[in-house]
Amino acid sequence: MDLFSHSWTVLRTAVAELPDEDFARPSGCTGWLVRDLVCHLVIDAQDVLITLVTPAHTEPTRDAVTYWDVAQTPPTGDDPLDALTVRLAAAYEEPRLLKFHLDDVGSAAGRAAELTDLGLRVGTRGEVLTAGDYLSAYVLEWTLHHLDLVAYLPDAADPPAEGLIRSREMLEQIAGTGFPASFSDQDALLIGTGRRAPTDTEKAELGELAAKLPLVLG
Repeated sequence: MDLFSHSWTVLRTAVAELPDEDFARPSGCTGWLVRDLVCHLVIDAQDVLITLVTPAHTEPTRDAVTYWDVAQTPPTGDDPLDALTVRLAAAYEEPRLLKFHLDDVGSAAGRAAELTDLGLRVGTRGEVLTAGDYLSAYVLEWTLHHLDLVAYLPDAADPPAEGLIRSREMLEQIAGTGFPASFSDQDALLIGTGRRAPTDTEKAELGELAAKLPLVLG
């Protein structure tokens, strides 16, 4: 729970501190500008709020690691929901409005998480998880999107080290094996999820794991 809150707070703070011109720069998400990514974070915050008030009464079907559906085809940005996000982001017109909405809904999602019984079973995407596992899964979501946010913004704050460490652990569990010790946590996440192609040297170090990549999480 502490890691969820910390990762989310640091990400929202990074957005709040961006100068307006950065919202028109590219993000690490294919086809999305920074403003589109921030709009997606608003939708993520809404999903957290909805899920935490959607109790389930059956046994959990997924946990923090198996929550993710895994594909090997990176998104192109042409998906209808991705395109909708772009249109929604453009409708804000001014970055300050998008910042305000993220702060408003994002703060509410953070408070809801702090007040939630972590053993509560909740339903989302047709699956059942404990609230604790659901929030743990979102540490990976926040961390990856923080990397997306700063991909082309060298002056923006990076994700917290604890979030990177935990996210790497979860991605390695999803992969069924560890990444080379020579990889930083950030590089393991970027390469592992297809956000960056490995160099020839990195590909050689990955060995058999290279054939499983990228792990596209949805």
